[in-house]
Amino acid sequence: MKKGKFITFEGGEGSGKSTQIDVLLAKLKNKGIDVLKTREPGGTYVGEKIRELLVSGGKNDLTPLSELFLNSSSRKEHIEKLIKPSLDVGKWVLCDRFTDSTLVYQGYAHGLDLEVIRNLNKLTVGEYIPDLTFILDLSPEIGLKRAKKRNNNENRYEQMDISFHYKIRESFLKIANTDEKKYKIINANLNKNEISEDIFKIVLNKFFIN
Repeated sequence: MKKGKFITFEGGEGSGKSTQIDVLLAKLKNKGIDVLKTREPGGTYVGEKIRELLVSGGKNDLTPLSELFLNSSSRKEHIEKLIKPSLDVGKWVLCDRFTDSTLVYQGYAHGLDLEVIRNLNKLTVGEYIPDLTFILDLSPEIGLKRAKKRNNNENRYEQMDISFHYKIRESFLKIANTDEKKYKIINANLNKNEISEDIFKIVLNKFFIN
């Protein structure tokens, strides 16, 4: 049974998710909370191997359906070997991307059947759904410009046409409007400190942390 809190961060390329996860991690630890960070795809040995296939290489190296199955395989390992055991003993988990990214990238943006993806997500995740999801909202042009400054080869999605990235942004905002208690849209145009303050304030209020 899930005892810890599960918080996910979503958004387009270069929206600053990783930076904000690190800041929130440090702030929660300062409050005495046992918390860990992880990411998708990834989080486990198998997940990190799958990540290499998904985020590196050419934009046409994988079909959308292959992406879906690879993401789901990585997520199942992630749930069973890291997320579930951590939450069950009361640890908090902060995750860079989760099921919403699959729905947005492979569903809305790539055009796969949304119900098929939702059902596969349910099968993979079970009861281990996020308590809170932050969506860092930023224009695709600014996000892609930021992403290109990163020093790694994880740029497969950055190679997609700009229209793809506009679909990503629109779809995350559409999902956010389905549940305003769970999803919190964060203006990622603000400076890093303002963003982290907004995020921490929401976490404190939602989980009644003093």
